[in-house]
Amino acid sequence: MHELVYFYPEGHEAHFERGHPERPERVETMRRALDEAGLWEPYLKLPPADVTPNVLESIHEPSYLKVLQRACARGQRLDMDTYTTTESWDLALNAAGGAVAASRAVWRGAAQRGFALTRPPGHHATTGQGMGFCLLNNIALAAEDLLQNAGAQRIAIIDLDQHHGNGTQDIFYARGDVFYFSTHQSPHYPGTGRVDEIGIGDGEGMTANFPLPAYSGDTAFISVMDALILPLLDRYAPQMILVSYGFDPHWRDPLGSLLLTTGGYKALIARLCTWADANCQGRIALILEGGYDLDAAAACAQAVVSALLSQGCGDPLDMPPQPETESWKSMLGQSMSLWGL
Repeated sequence: MHELVYFYPEGHEAHFERGHPERPERVETMRRALDEAGLWEPYLKLPPADVTPNVLESIHEPSYLKVLQRACARGQRLDMDTYTTTESWDLALNAAGGAVAASRAVWRGAAQRGFALTRPPGHHATTGQGMGFCLLNNIALAAEDLLQNAGAQRIAIIDLDQHHGNGTQDIFYARGDVFYFSTHQSPHYPGTGRVDEIGIGDGEGMTANFPLPAYSGDTAFISVMDALILPLLDRYAPQMILVSYGFDPHWRDPLGSLLLTTGGYKALIARLCTWADANCQGRIALILEGGYDLDAAAACAQAVVSALLSQGCGDPLDMPPQPETESWKSMLGQSMSLWGL
């Protein structure tokens, strides 16, 4: 068994718009930082898997897939924030295939941990609309592949991006086979992810949102992890954890106002790994989402991979320039009451 497998999106630099924050340097910086720390070369790099039509059309409406292919062929924008190029359709399939490959490798026991540096990102892409820099929902496709093709029955998605993964929530909101948990800044883009959004129908009680006010940092995130996310994982007993990993909760990120540090992020991933080791054969894979400061990208990549490997890692960046707010505590109490914890 491989200790860790990676996916890197070869050719991703063709998905590019000058001046846009979702830029090739995001994953290039992460790969370089991991290489410099000795965390890249020793580990297997996976090619993208084929995403079967059944999986693709279970997550995204066929009509949207046609719209996306047409927009990419013309290099058109999907909305004010979300660009495409003539290479973007193939690269979006490539990214989704990377998420699938990393998840499959961990599920079948070929690897203990997986980390897919997926680009373009995915968690804002809904069943019928690309948005928020996202074209295809990579993590949703990875989960669906495990459910359809690998025999999985219960998957947990933990979304640790600065922004609520409205697309992932939308896709699984009425389903009982995927448990979606999100921490995110609120109020903030895309405006979804309230505490009372808990799913409907077969999915009622399968969505849990933990909106955090601006200037929430390590204490808030670790408190939510310990008091809410881990107990809910105990309750739902997933067979594998997929993590929407965005490094934009870091205090240096230009698009938000959270104060997570490198060490705080490492602690979160370490807790999830410990839970996975004790409860689901260590099955955990990280799928890249957002994050737009390159120094934070380098530091957070080294930190979370160190957590996946149970290795030590320092924090090369300073602490946040302002103190952490305590206004998140009222949200924590409200959420614990809602979930009976």
